[in-house]
Amino acid sequence: MANLRDVRLRMRAITQTLQVTRAMNLISTAKLRKGRRLLEDTEPYFARIQKSMFDILSGAGTVKSEYVKARNRDGNYHTAIVVITSDKGLAGGYNANVCRQAMELCEKVTNPILILCGVIGQRYFIQTPYLILENFSFRSQMPTVDNAKEIADYLISQFEWGVFNEVHVVYTHMHSSIKLLPTARQILPLNLDKMQEDLSRAEGQRRVELQFEFLPSPEEVFDALAPLYIRGIMYGSLVEAYVSEQSARMAAMDEASKSAEDMLASLRLNYNRARQAGITQEMTEIVSGSAAQK
Repeated sequence: MANLRDVRLRMRAITQTLQVTRAMNLISTAKLRKGRRLLEDTEPYFARIQKSMFDILSGAGTVKSEYVKARNRDGNYHTAIVVITSDKGLAGGYNANVCRQAMELCEKVTNPILILCGVIGQRYFIQTPYLILENFSFRSQMPTVDNAKEIADYLISQFEWGVFNEVHVVYTHMHSSIKLLPTARQILPLNLDKMQEDLSRAEGQRRVELQFEFLPSPEEVFDALAPLYIRGIMYGSLVEAYVSEQSARMAAMDEASKSAEDMLASLRLNYNRARQAGITQEMTEIVSGSAAQK
């Protein structure tokens, strides 16, 4: 009886865990759909800004802008790396892969400085020798344009003050529901070849270098669009990381649910066998006692 009681307790605990994993799977599914829809709605706006900036750079030849050339005022070259992780775990290898990608980038660049988005990243990089300049946390909420603006304004201000000379962002790009790849991307200073590559990938063909007239001047228009473009990159990175996190959590919870169901089926089989053996033993004892009395 004690063995049966233990099995029942384990079955009850696994059943409760199974309910939690299924609920988390459903929640992540809803958040994933909402995040993808939100990203698709805002992508055309930032894509239009990107096209205009490319047209300015390609048409004007050389644009004298602080966003294009690297800064090196005091002779010390520093590289800022924005690492986007999640605020919660239970997402499989999602956070571990991002942190590994960020560590590899830190080894390649000169004097890396970390700017972290997400509690998991803070816990990981606080144990590394790299300097953490700033932490951002949005409490696992859906990223908004205001969140991206907060980070982008901070990066631009520090870049203009000469705190660092380059800015990279490390996040997880969701190619498909089963293909989540950590990605490193340089966002400052701006690179014409990289912009052309992004536009070619988005439009399916190479963008033609068009000639436009910009008023009051190409430099002023470019300087007005550059912060919006950087904000768009940050927003896209945040949302991509968010939907990748939800996809990874869906996969992790699905695997956990399958494991719980397998364990529950095995325990039920053992429970039925033990219960049947107990019933057989009781019947044998009753028959034996009745025969002894006769």
